[in-house]
Amino acid sequence: MPTVSTIRGPVDVEALGQTLMHEHVFVVATEHLENYGRGAWWDEEFRVADAIRKLNAVAAKGVRTIVDPTVWGLGRYIPRIQRIAAEVPDLHIIPATGIYSYDELPHQYEHRGPGLVLDMPEPMAEDFVRDLTVGIADTGVKAAFLKCVVEQNGLTAGVERICRAVAQAHVRTGAPITVHTNSFTQSGVIALDLFAKEGVDLTKVVIGHAGDSNDLDYLMRLADTGAILGMDRFGLDLYNPTAQRVATIAALCERGYADRMVLSHDAACFMDYFGGAWDDAVGATAPNWRYDHIHDDVLPALRESGVTAEQIDRMLVFNPRRYFS
Repeated sequence: MPTVSTIRGPVDVEALGQTLMHEHVFVVATEHLENYGRGAWWDEEFRVADAIRKLNAVAAKGVRTIVDPTVWGLGRYIPRIQRIAAEVPDLHIIPATGIYSYDELPHQYEHRGPGLVLDMPEPMAEDFVRDLTVGIADTGVKAAFLKCVVEQNGLTAGVERICRAVAQAHVRTGAPITVHTNSFTQSGVIALDLFAKEGVDLTKVVIGHAGDSNDLDYLMRLADTGAILGMDRFGLDLYNPTAQRVATIAALCERGYADRMVLSHDAACFMDYFGGAWDDAVGATAPNWRYDHIHDDVLPALRESGVTAEQIDRMLVFNPRRYFS
């Protein structure tokens, strides 16, 4: 049987169980934290304990795996996640490699690469492949998938180069891809067009945040390529209310697309976007943006909308398993 890399090591894909395909543990930029967080809004021990509590709680709901696309640009720091994973024995956490940027290339790659000041093979692809095949830094943890972004500004020069480097790493390793997209500008089409030209197997691509859209023509156009629709922002009602997300999934299931959707929240135990006000901000603006919203509220609503148990298993268990196989 194929295995997938997790924070605690390789796991048989058959053991992944119910999987939330786009969740973060922390989104905390290291430079921000180290310069302005400690002693102000960041308490390491409190946040680690809080994450352990929240992740054990979602495991108690029957979730066995969360897929964490926290990469450069979102504050990936594996040692902290290793600490947490050690205390959450019933949950697998799958880590990623890649770069999260809406527009610009990180300066560290700006002058290195084919035809640049330091003419060399694409260093981003080399770094991603190392994360996937050797391990992330000195942690011994291997990434299991790749992450990039195509946002409302489309393929800026920086975004295009990152996406092509991700595609190159996929071709070299077979690792699947998750791409953050903007459903309102339908940037998923742009992402898939680029990946197809780079030789990516589109059945190994999740179109992140596709579930922000209720445009069935757009969603079916993406899915008809073989790509997987990330219906992955449940609880973020400011982008799309839960009732509409549920209705869209039910309509797609009725049309035969249950084998090309995965479910999630894009939630986190803590994000530094609001500093120390994170907990209050989420409670006031998105009270359902939490790891258990799907099991507590969404699955019953899907069943009431005619989605079958087999279709729910397809989205929560079998599609994630196939993606990582």
